Amino acid sequence: MLSFVPHVPTVAIVTDSTSDLPSELAAELGITVVPLTLTLAGTSYRDGVDIGPDDFYRKLEHSGGVATTSQPPIGEFSEVYKRLLADHDQVLSLHISSRLSGTVESARQAAEMAAGDRVTVVDTRVVSMALGLAVLGAYRLVAAGADAPEAARRTQQVVDGMKVYCMVDTLEYLHRGGRIGRAGALLGSMLQVKPVLAVQGGEVVPLERVRTKERALKRIITLAEEVSDSLCAIVGQAVAPESATRLVDAIAPRCETLMELPLGPTVGTHAGPGTVGLACYPAALLPLEFGVRVAATRS
Repeated sequence: MLSFVPHVPTVAIVTDSTSDLPSELAAELGITVVPLTLTLAGTSYRDGVDIGPDDFYRKLEHSGGVATTSQPPIGEFSEVYKRLLADHDQVLSLHISSRLSGTVESARQAAEMAAGDRVTVVDTRVVSMALGLAVLGAYRLVAAGADAPEAARRTQQVVDGMKVYCMVDTLEYLHRGGRIGRAGALLGSMLQVKPVLAVQGGEVVPLERVRTKERALKRIITLAEEVSDSLCAIVGQAVAPESATRLVDAIAPRCETLMELPLGPTVGTHAGPGTVGLACYPAALLPLEFGVRVAATRS
């Protein structure tokens, strides 16, 4: 059983569903998650509300692998902020990189409508596991008494020291969604090559090309080991449980905090099935105290 820091009501934390935080963990910590919308086979779903990872990946397979996503409407953010400000002094709202989604711009416009001076909106320049780590770090800071601007500043320092690596089964999903960044240079020469990708400067970039999934996974493990002897980390996977388990087992001995979770529908739309990834940072930057080998699921 994990022991969480008691929630401090003066600062409310908001994020979006691309953080891929388990719904039960977000509820436990009082974190509000605003869902993005995805459209699959002509039907729209709210990420993490109307559809979860297992159902999504089954439907994605049967739909021929085509899905689209859209950012939350400004009005939804505005309603969330107004509700939270009724019993909180401030709101800290942390979101997916603006280079990958217009979500943070919707949040900023909503903040101005709700009460701009009481809402701090952060473009974290990361996504998925890395955004989840940033949100948990922000929670830790406000629970310790930081106000929203200070928590935002210190959280960004943590993100600046964070490394994000992933292995995708194919670049096709990133290509379709336009989220491929400089990794697009790999498309013409993929064949059987498996790319090791990173999130840098707010976009997906190529690091290396290797011949097999096994080598790509080993490379991610080596890169993680180079970050620090003591890590806070999240491993995410999209229908790749064996690869995720392998990665978790390899890095667990050097982790103070380690979670494994499925990549949600929005992230899965662009990364595709078979993706496994890791976000980590030196624990000395901001200890999270959430424990090691935390199994997590999203509803």
